[in-house]
Amino acid sequence: MGGSNPYIEQAEYTPATQKYKITFMPEGITVEIDPKKVPYDRTGLPGSILDVALGFKIGLDHACGGVCACSTCHVIVREGLASCNESTEDEEDMLDNAPGLTPHSRLACQCVPDGTMDVVVEIPEWNRNYVKEH
Repeated sequence: MGGSNPYIEQAEYTPATQKYKITFMPEGITVEIDPKKVPYDRTGLPGSILDVALGFKIGLDHACGGVCACSTCHVIVREGLASCNESTEDEEDMLDNAPGLTPHSRLACQCVPDGTMDVVVEIPEWNRNYVKEH
């Protein structure tokens, strides 16, 4: 889907310049991110956790199409949060609507790791999309 939200301030981020890995829990699926292939799916910010998840066919709901207009792509960054861009006030406002909020919660569409360390992300149980289209 992709696109942008004209009603919010766009997040600032540093794109990755080196390969790194993201592990999606609880499935334990690890994928290697190649910065030369970003964006993967063109949903969310380029190189965002949502962009990567969709590009590797990992089920992660995203009702607004990755434009920071809902909280359905809420994830918890268990490791590697220091390598991710800062959340914006708009993202934090959307996160206030997410169940199970933690200090490590982010919207996957806005969270872009810079590649300086591997990242472990937990997709909350209520947000796992097990339906796959063929």
